[in-house]
Amino acid sequence: MSKAAPKKVVAQPPPGCTLDINDLQVQNAAIRIQASYRGHRSRKELKEKGPPRVLQELKDVVLIEGSAARLECRISAFPDPFIRWSKDGQELKDGPKYRYIFEDPDIVALVVRDGELADLGRYTIAVKNTFGECFDSARILVEVPAKIEKGPESTKVKKGTTVTLTAHISGEPAPDVGWAKDGEDIEEDARVFYDIGSNSTTLTIKRVAAGDAGKYEVFVENSLGTDESFARLDVL
Repeated sequence: MSKAAPKKVVAQPPPGCTLDINDLQVQNAAIRIQASYRGHRSRKELKEKGPPRVLQELKDVVLIEGSAARLECRISAFPDPFIRWSKDGQELKDGPKYRYIFEDPDIVALVVRDGELADLGRYTIAVKNTFGECFDSARILVEVPAKIEKGPESTKVKKGTTVTLTAHISGEPAPDVGWAKDGEDIEEDARVFYDIGSNSTTLTIKRVAAGDAGKYEVFVENSLGTDESFARLDVL
């Protein structure tokens, strides 16, 4: 003899989880859900098959160092397309740094995280399906506070020689640069002058004299911040 199958116990729904189909509010909600579904299905059926198109173009954005930037456009494509983003011709993989965003029904975006100066460049979206391909591009402009990456080093020199003090700098927009001695701005001439490069500045003092000894300061400034550094010059 075989054992009789145990009787199935029908679990009762938790309190508050039952619906009364005769309730007018429930009936109205059901009508709205059905209408929404029919509208979605109709919109999808009305889409024409063909190559993708850009409906709203990408726009240049400004990225501040340490923050995130978002490039966004609207596209039209049916069947659904394959999306590829690139920067200055190099494909960008979806991951922690670059995030592909898809928002229904037709918004696509790229989020660039942890902004740095290296993110400056032109970004391109390629949208492709079985009928064709389209492209659009925009620039990310990066703003970085002015900073002295490495200040000048204190030094000792003999009278009559030439000495240079160099500081490595960064910032976007490119910072304004100045030098001072013992708190007074340096007035340049043929003997004492400074040069400013893309990432450094150098103060040159020719025919060093005893009066050139002192505390030298370099300072940088742009719209996002300022920085300064000091060095001591001793004349032997």
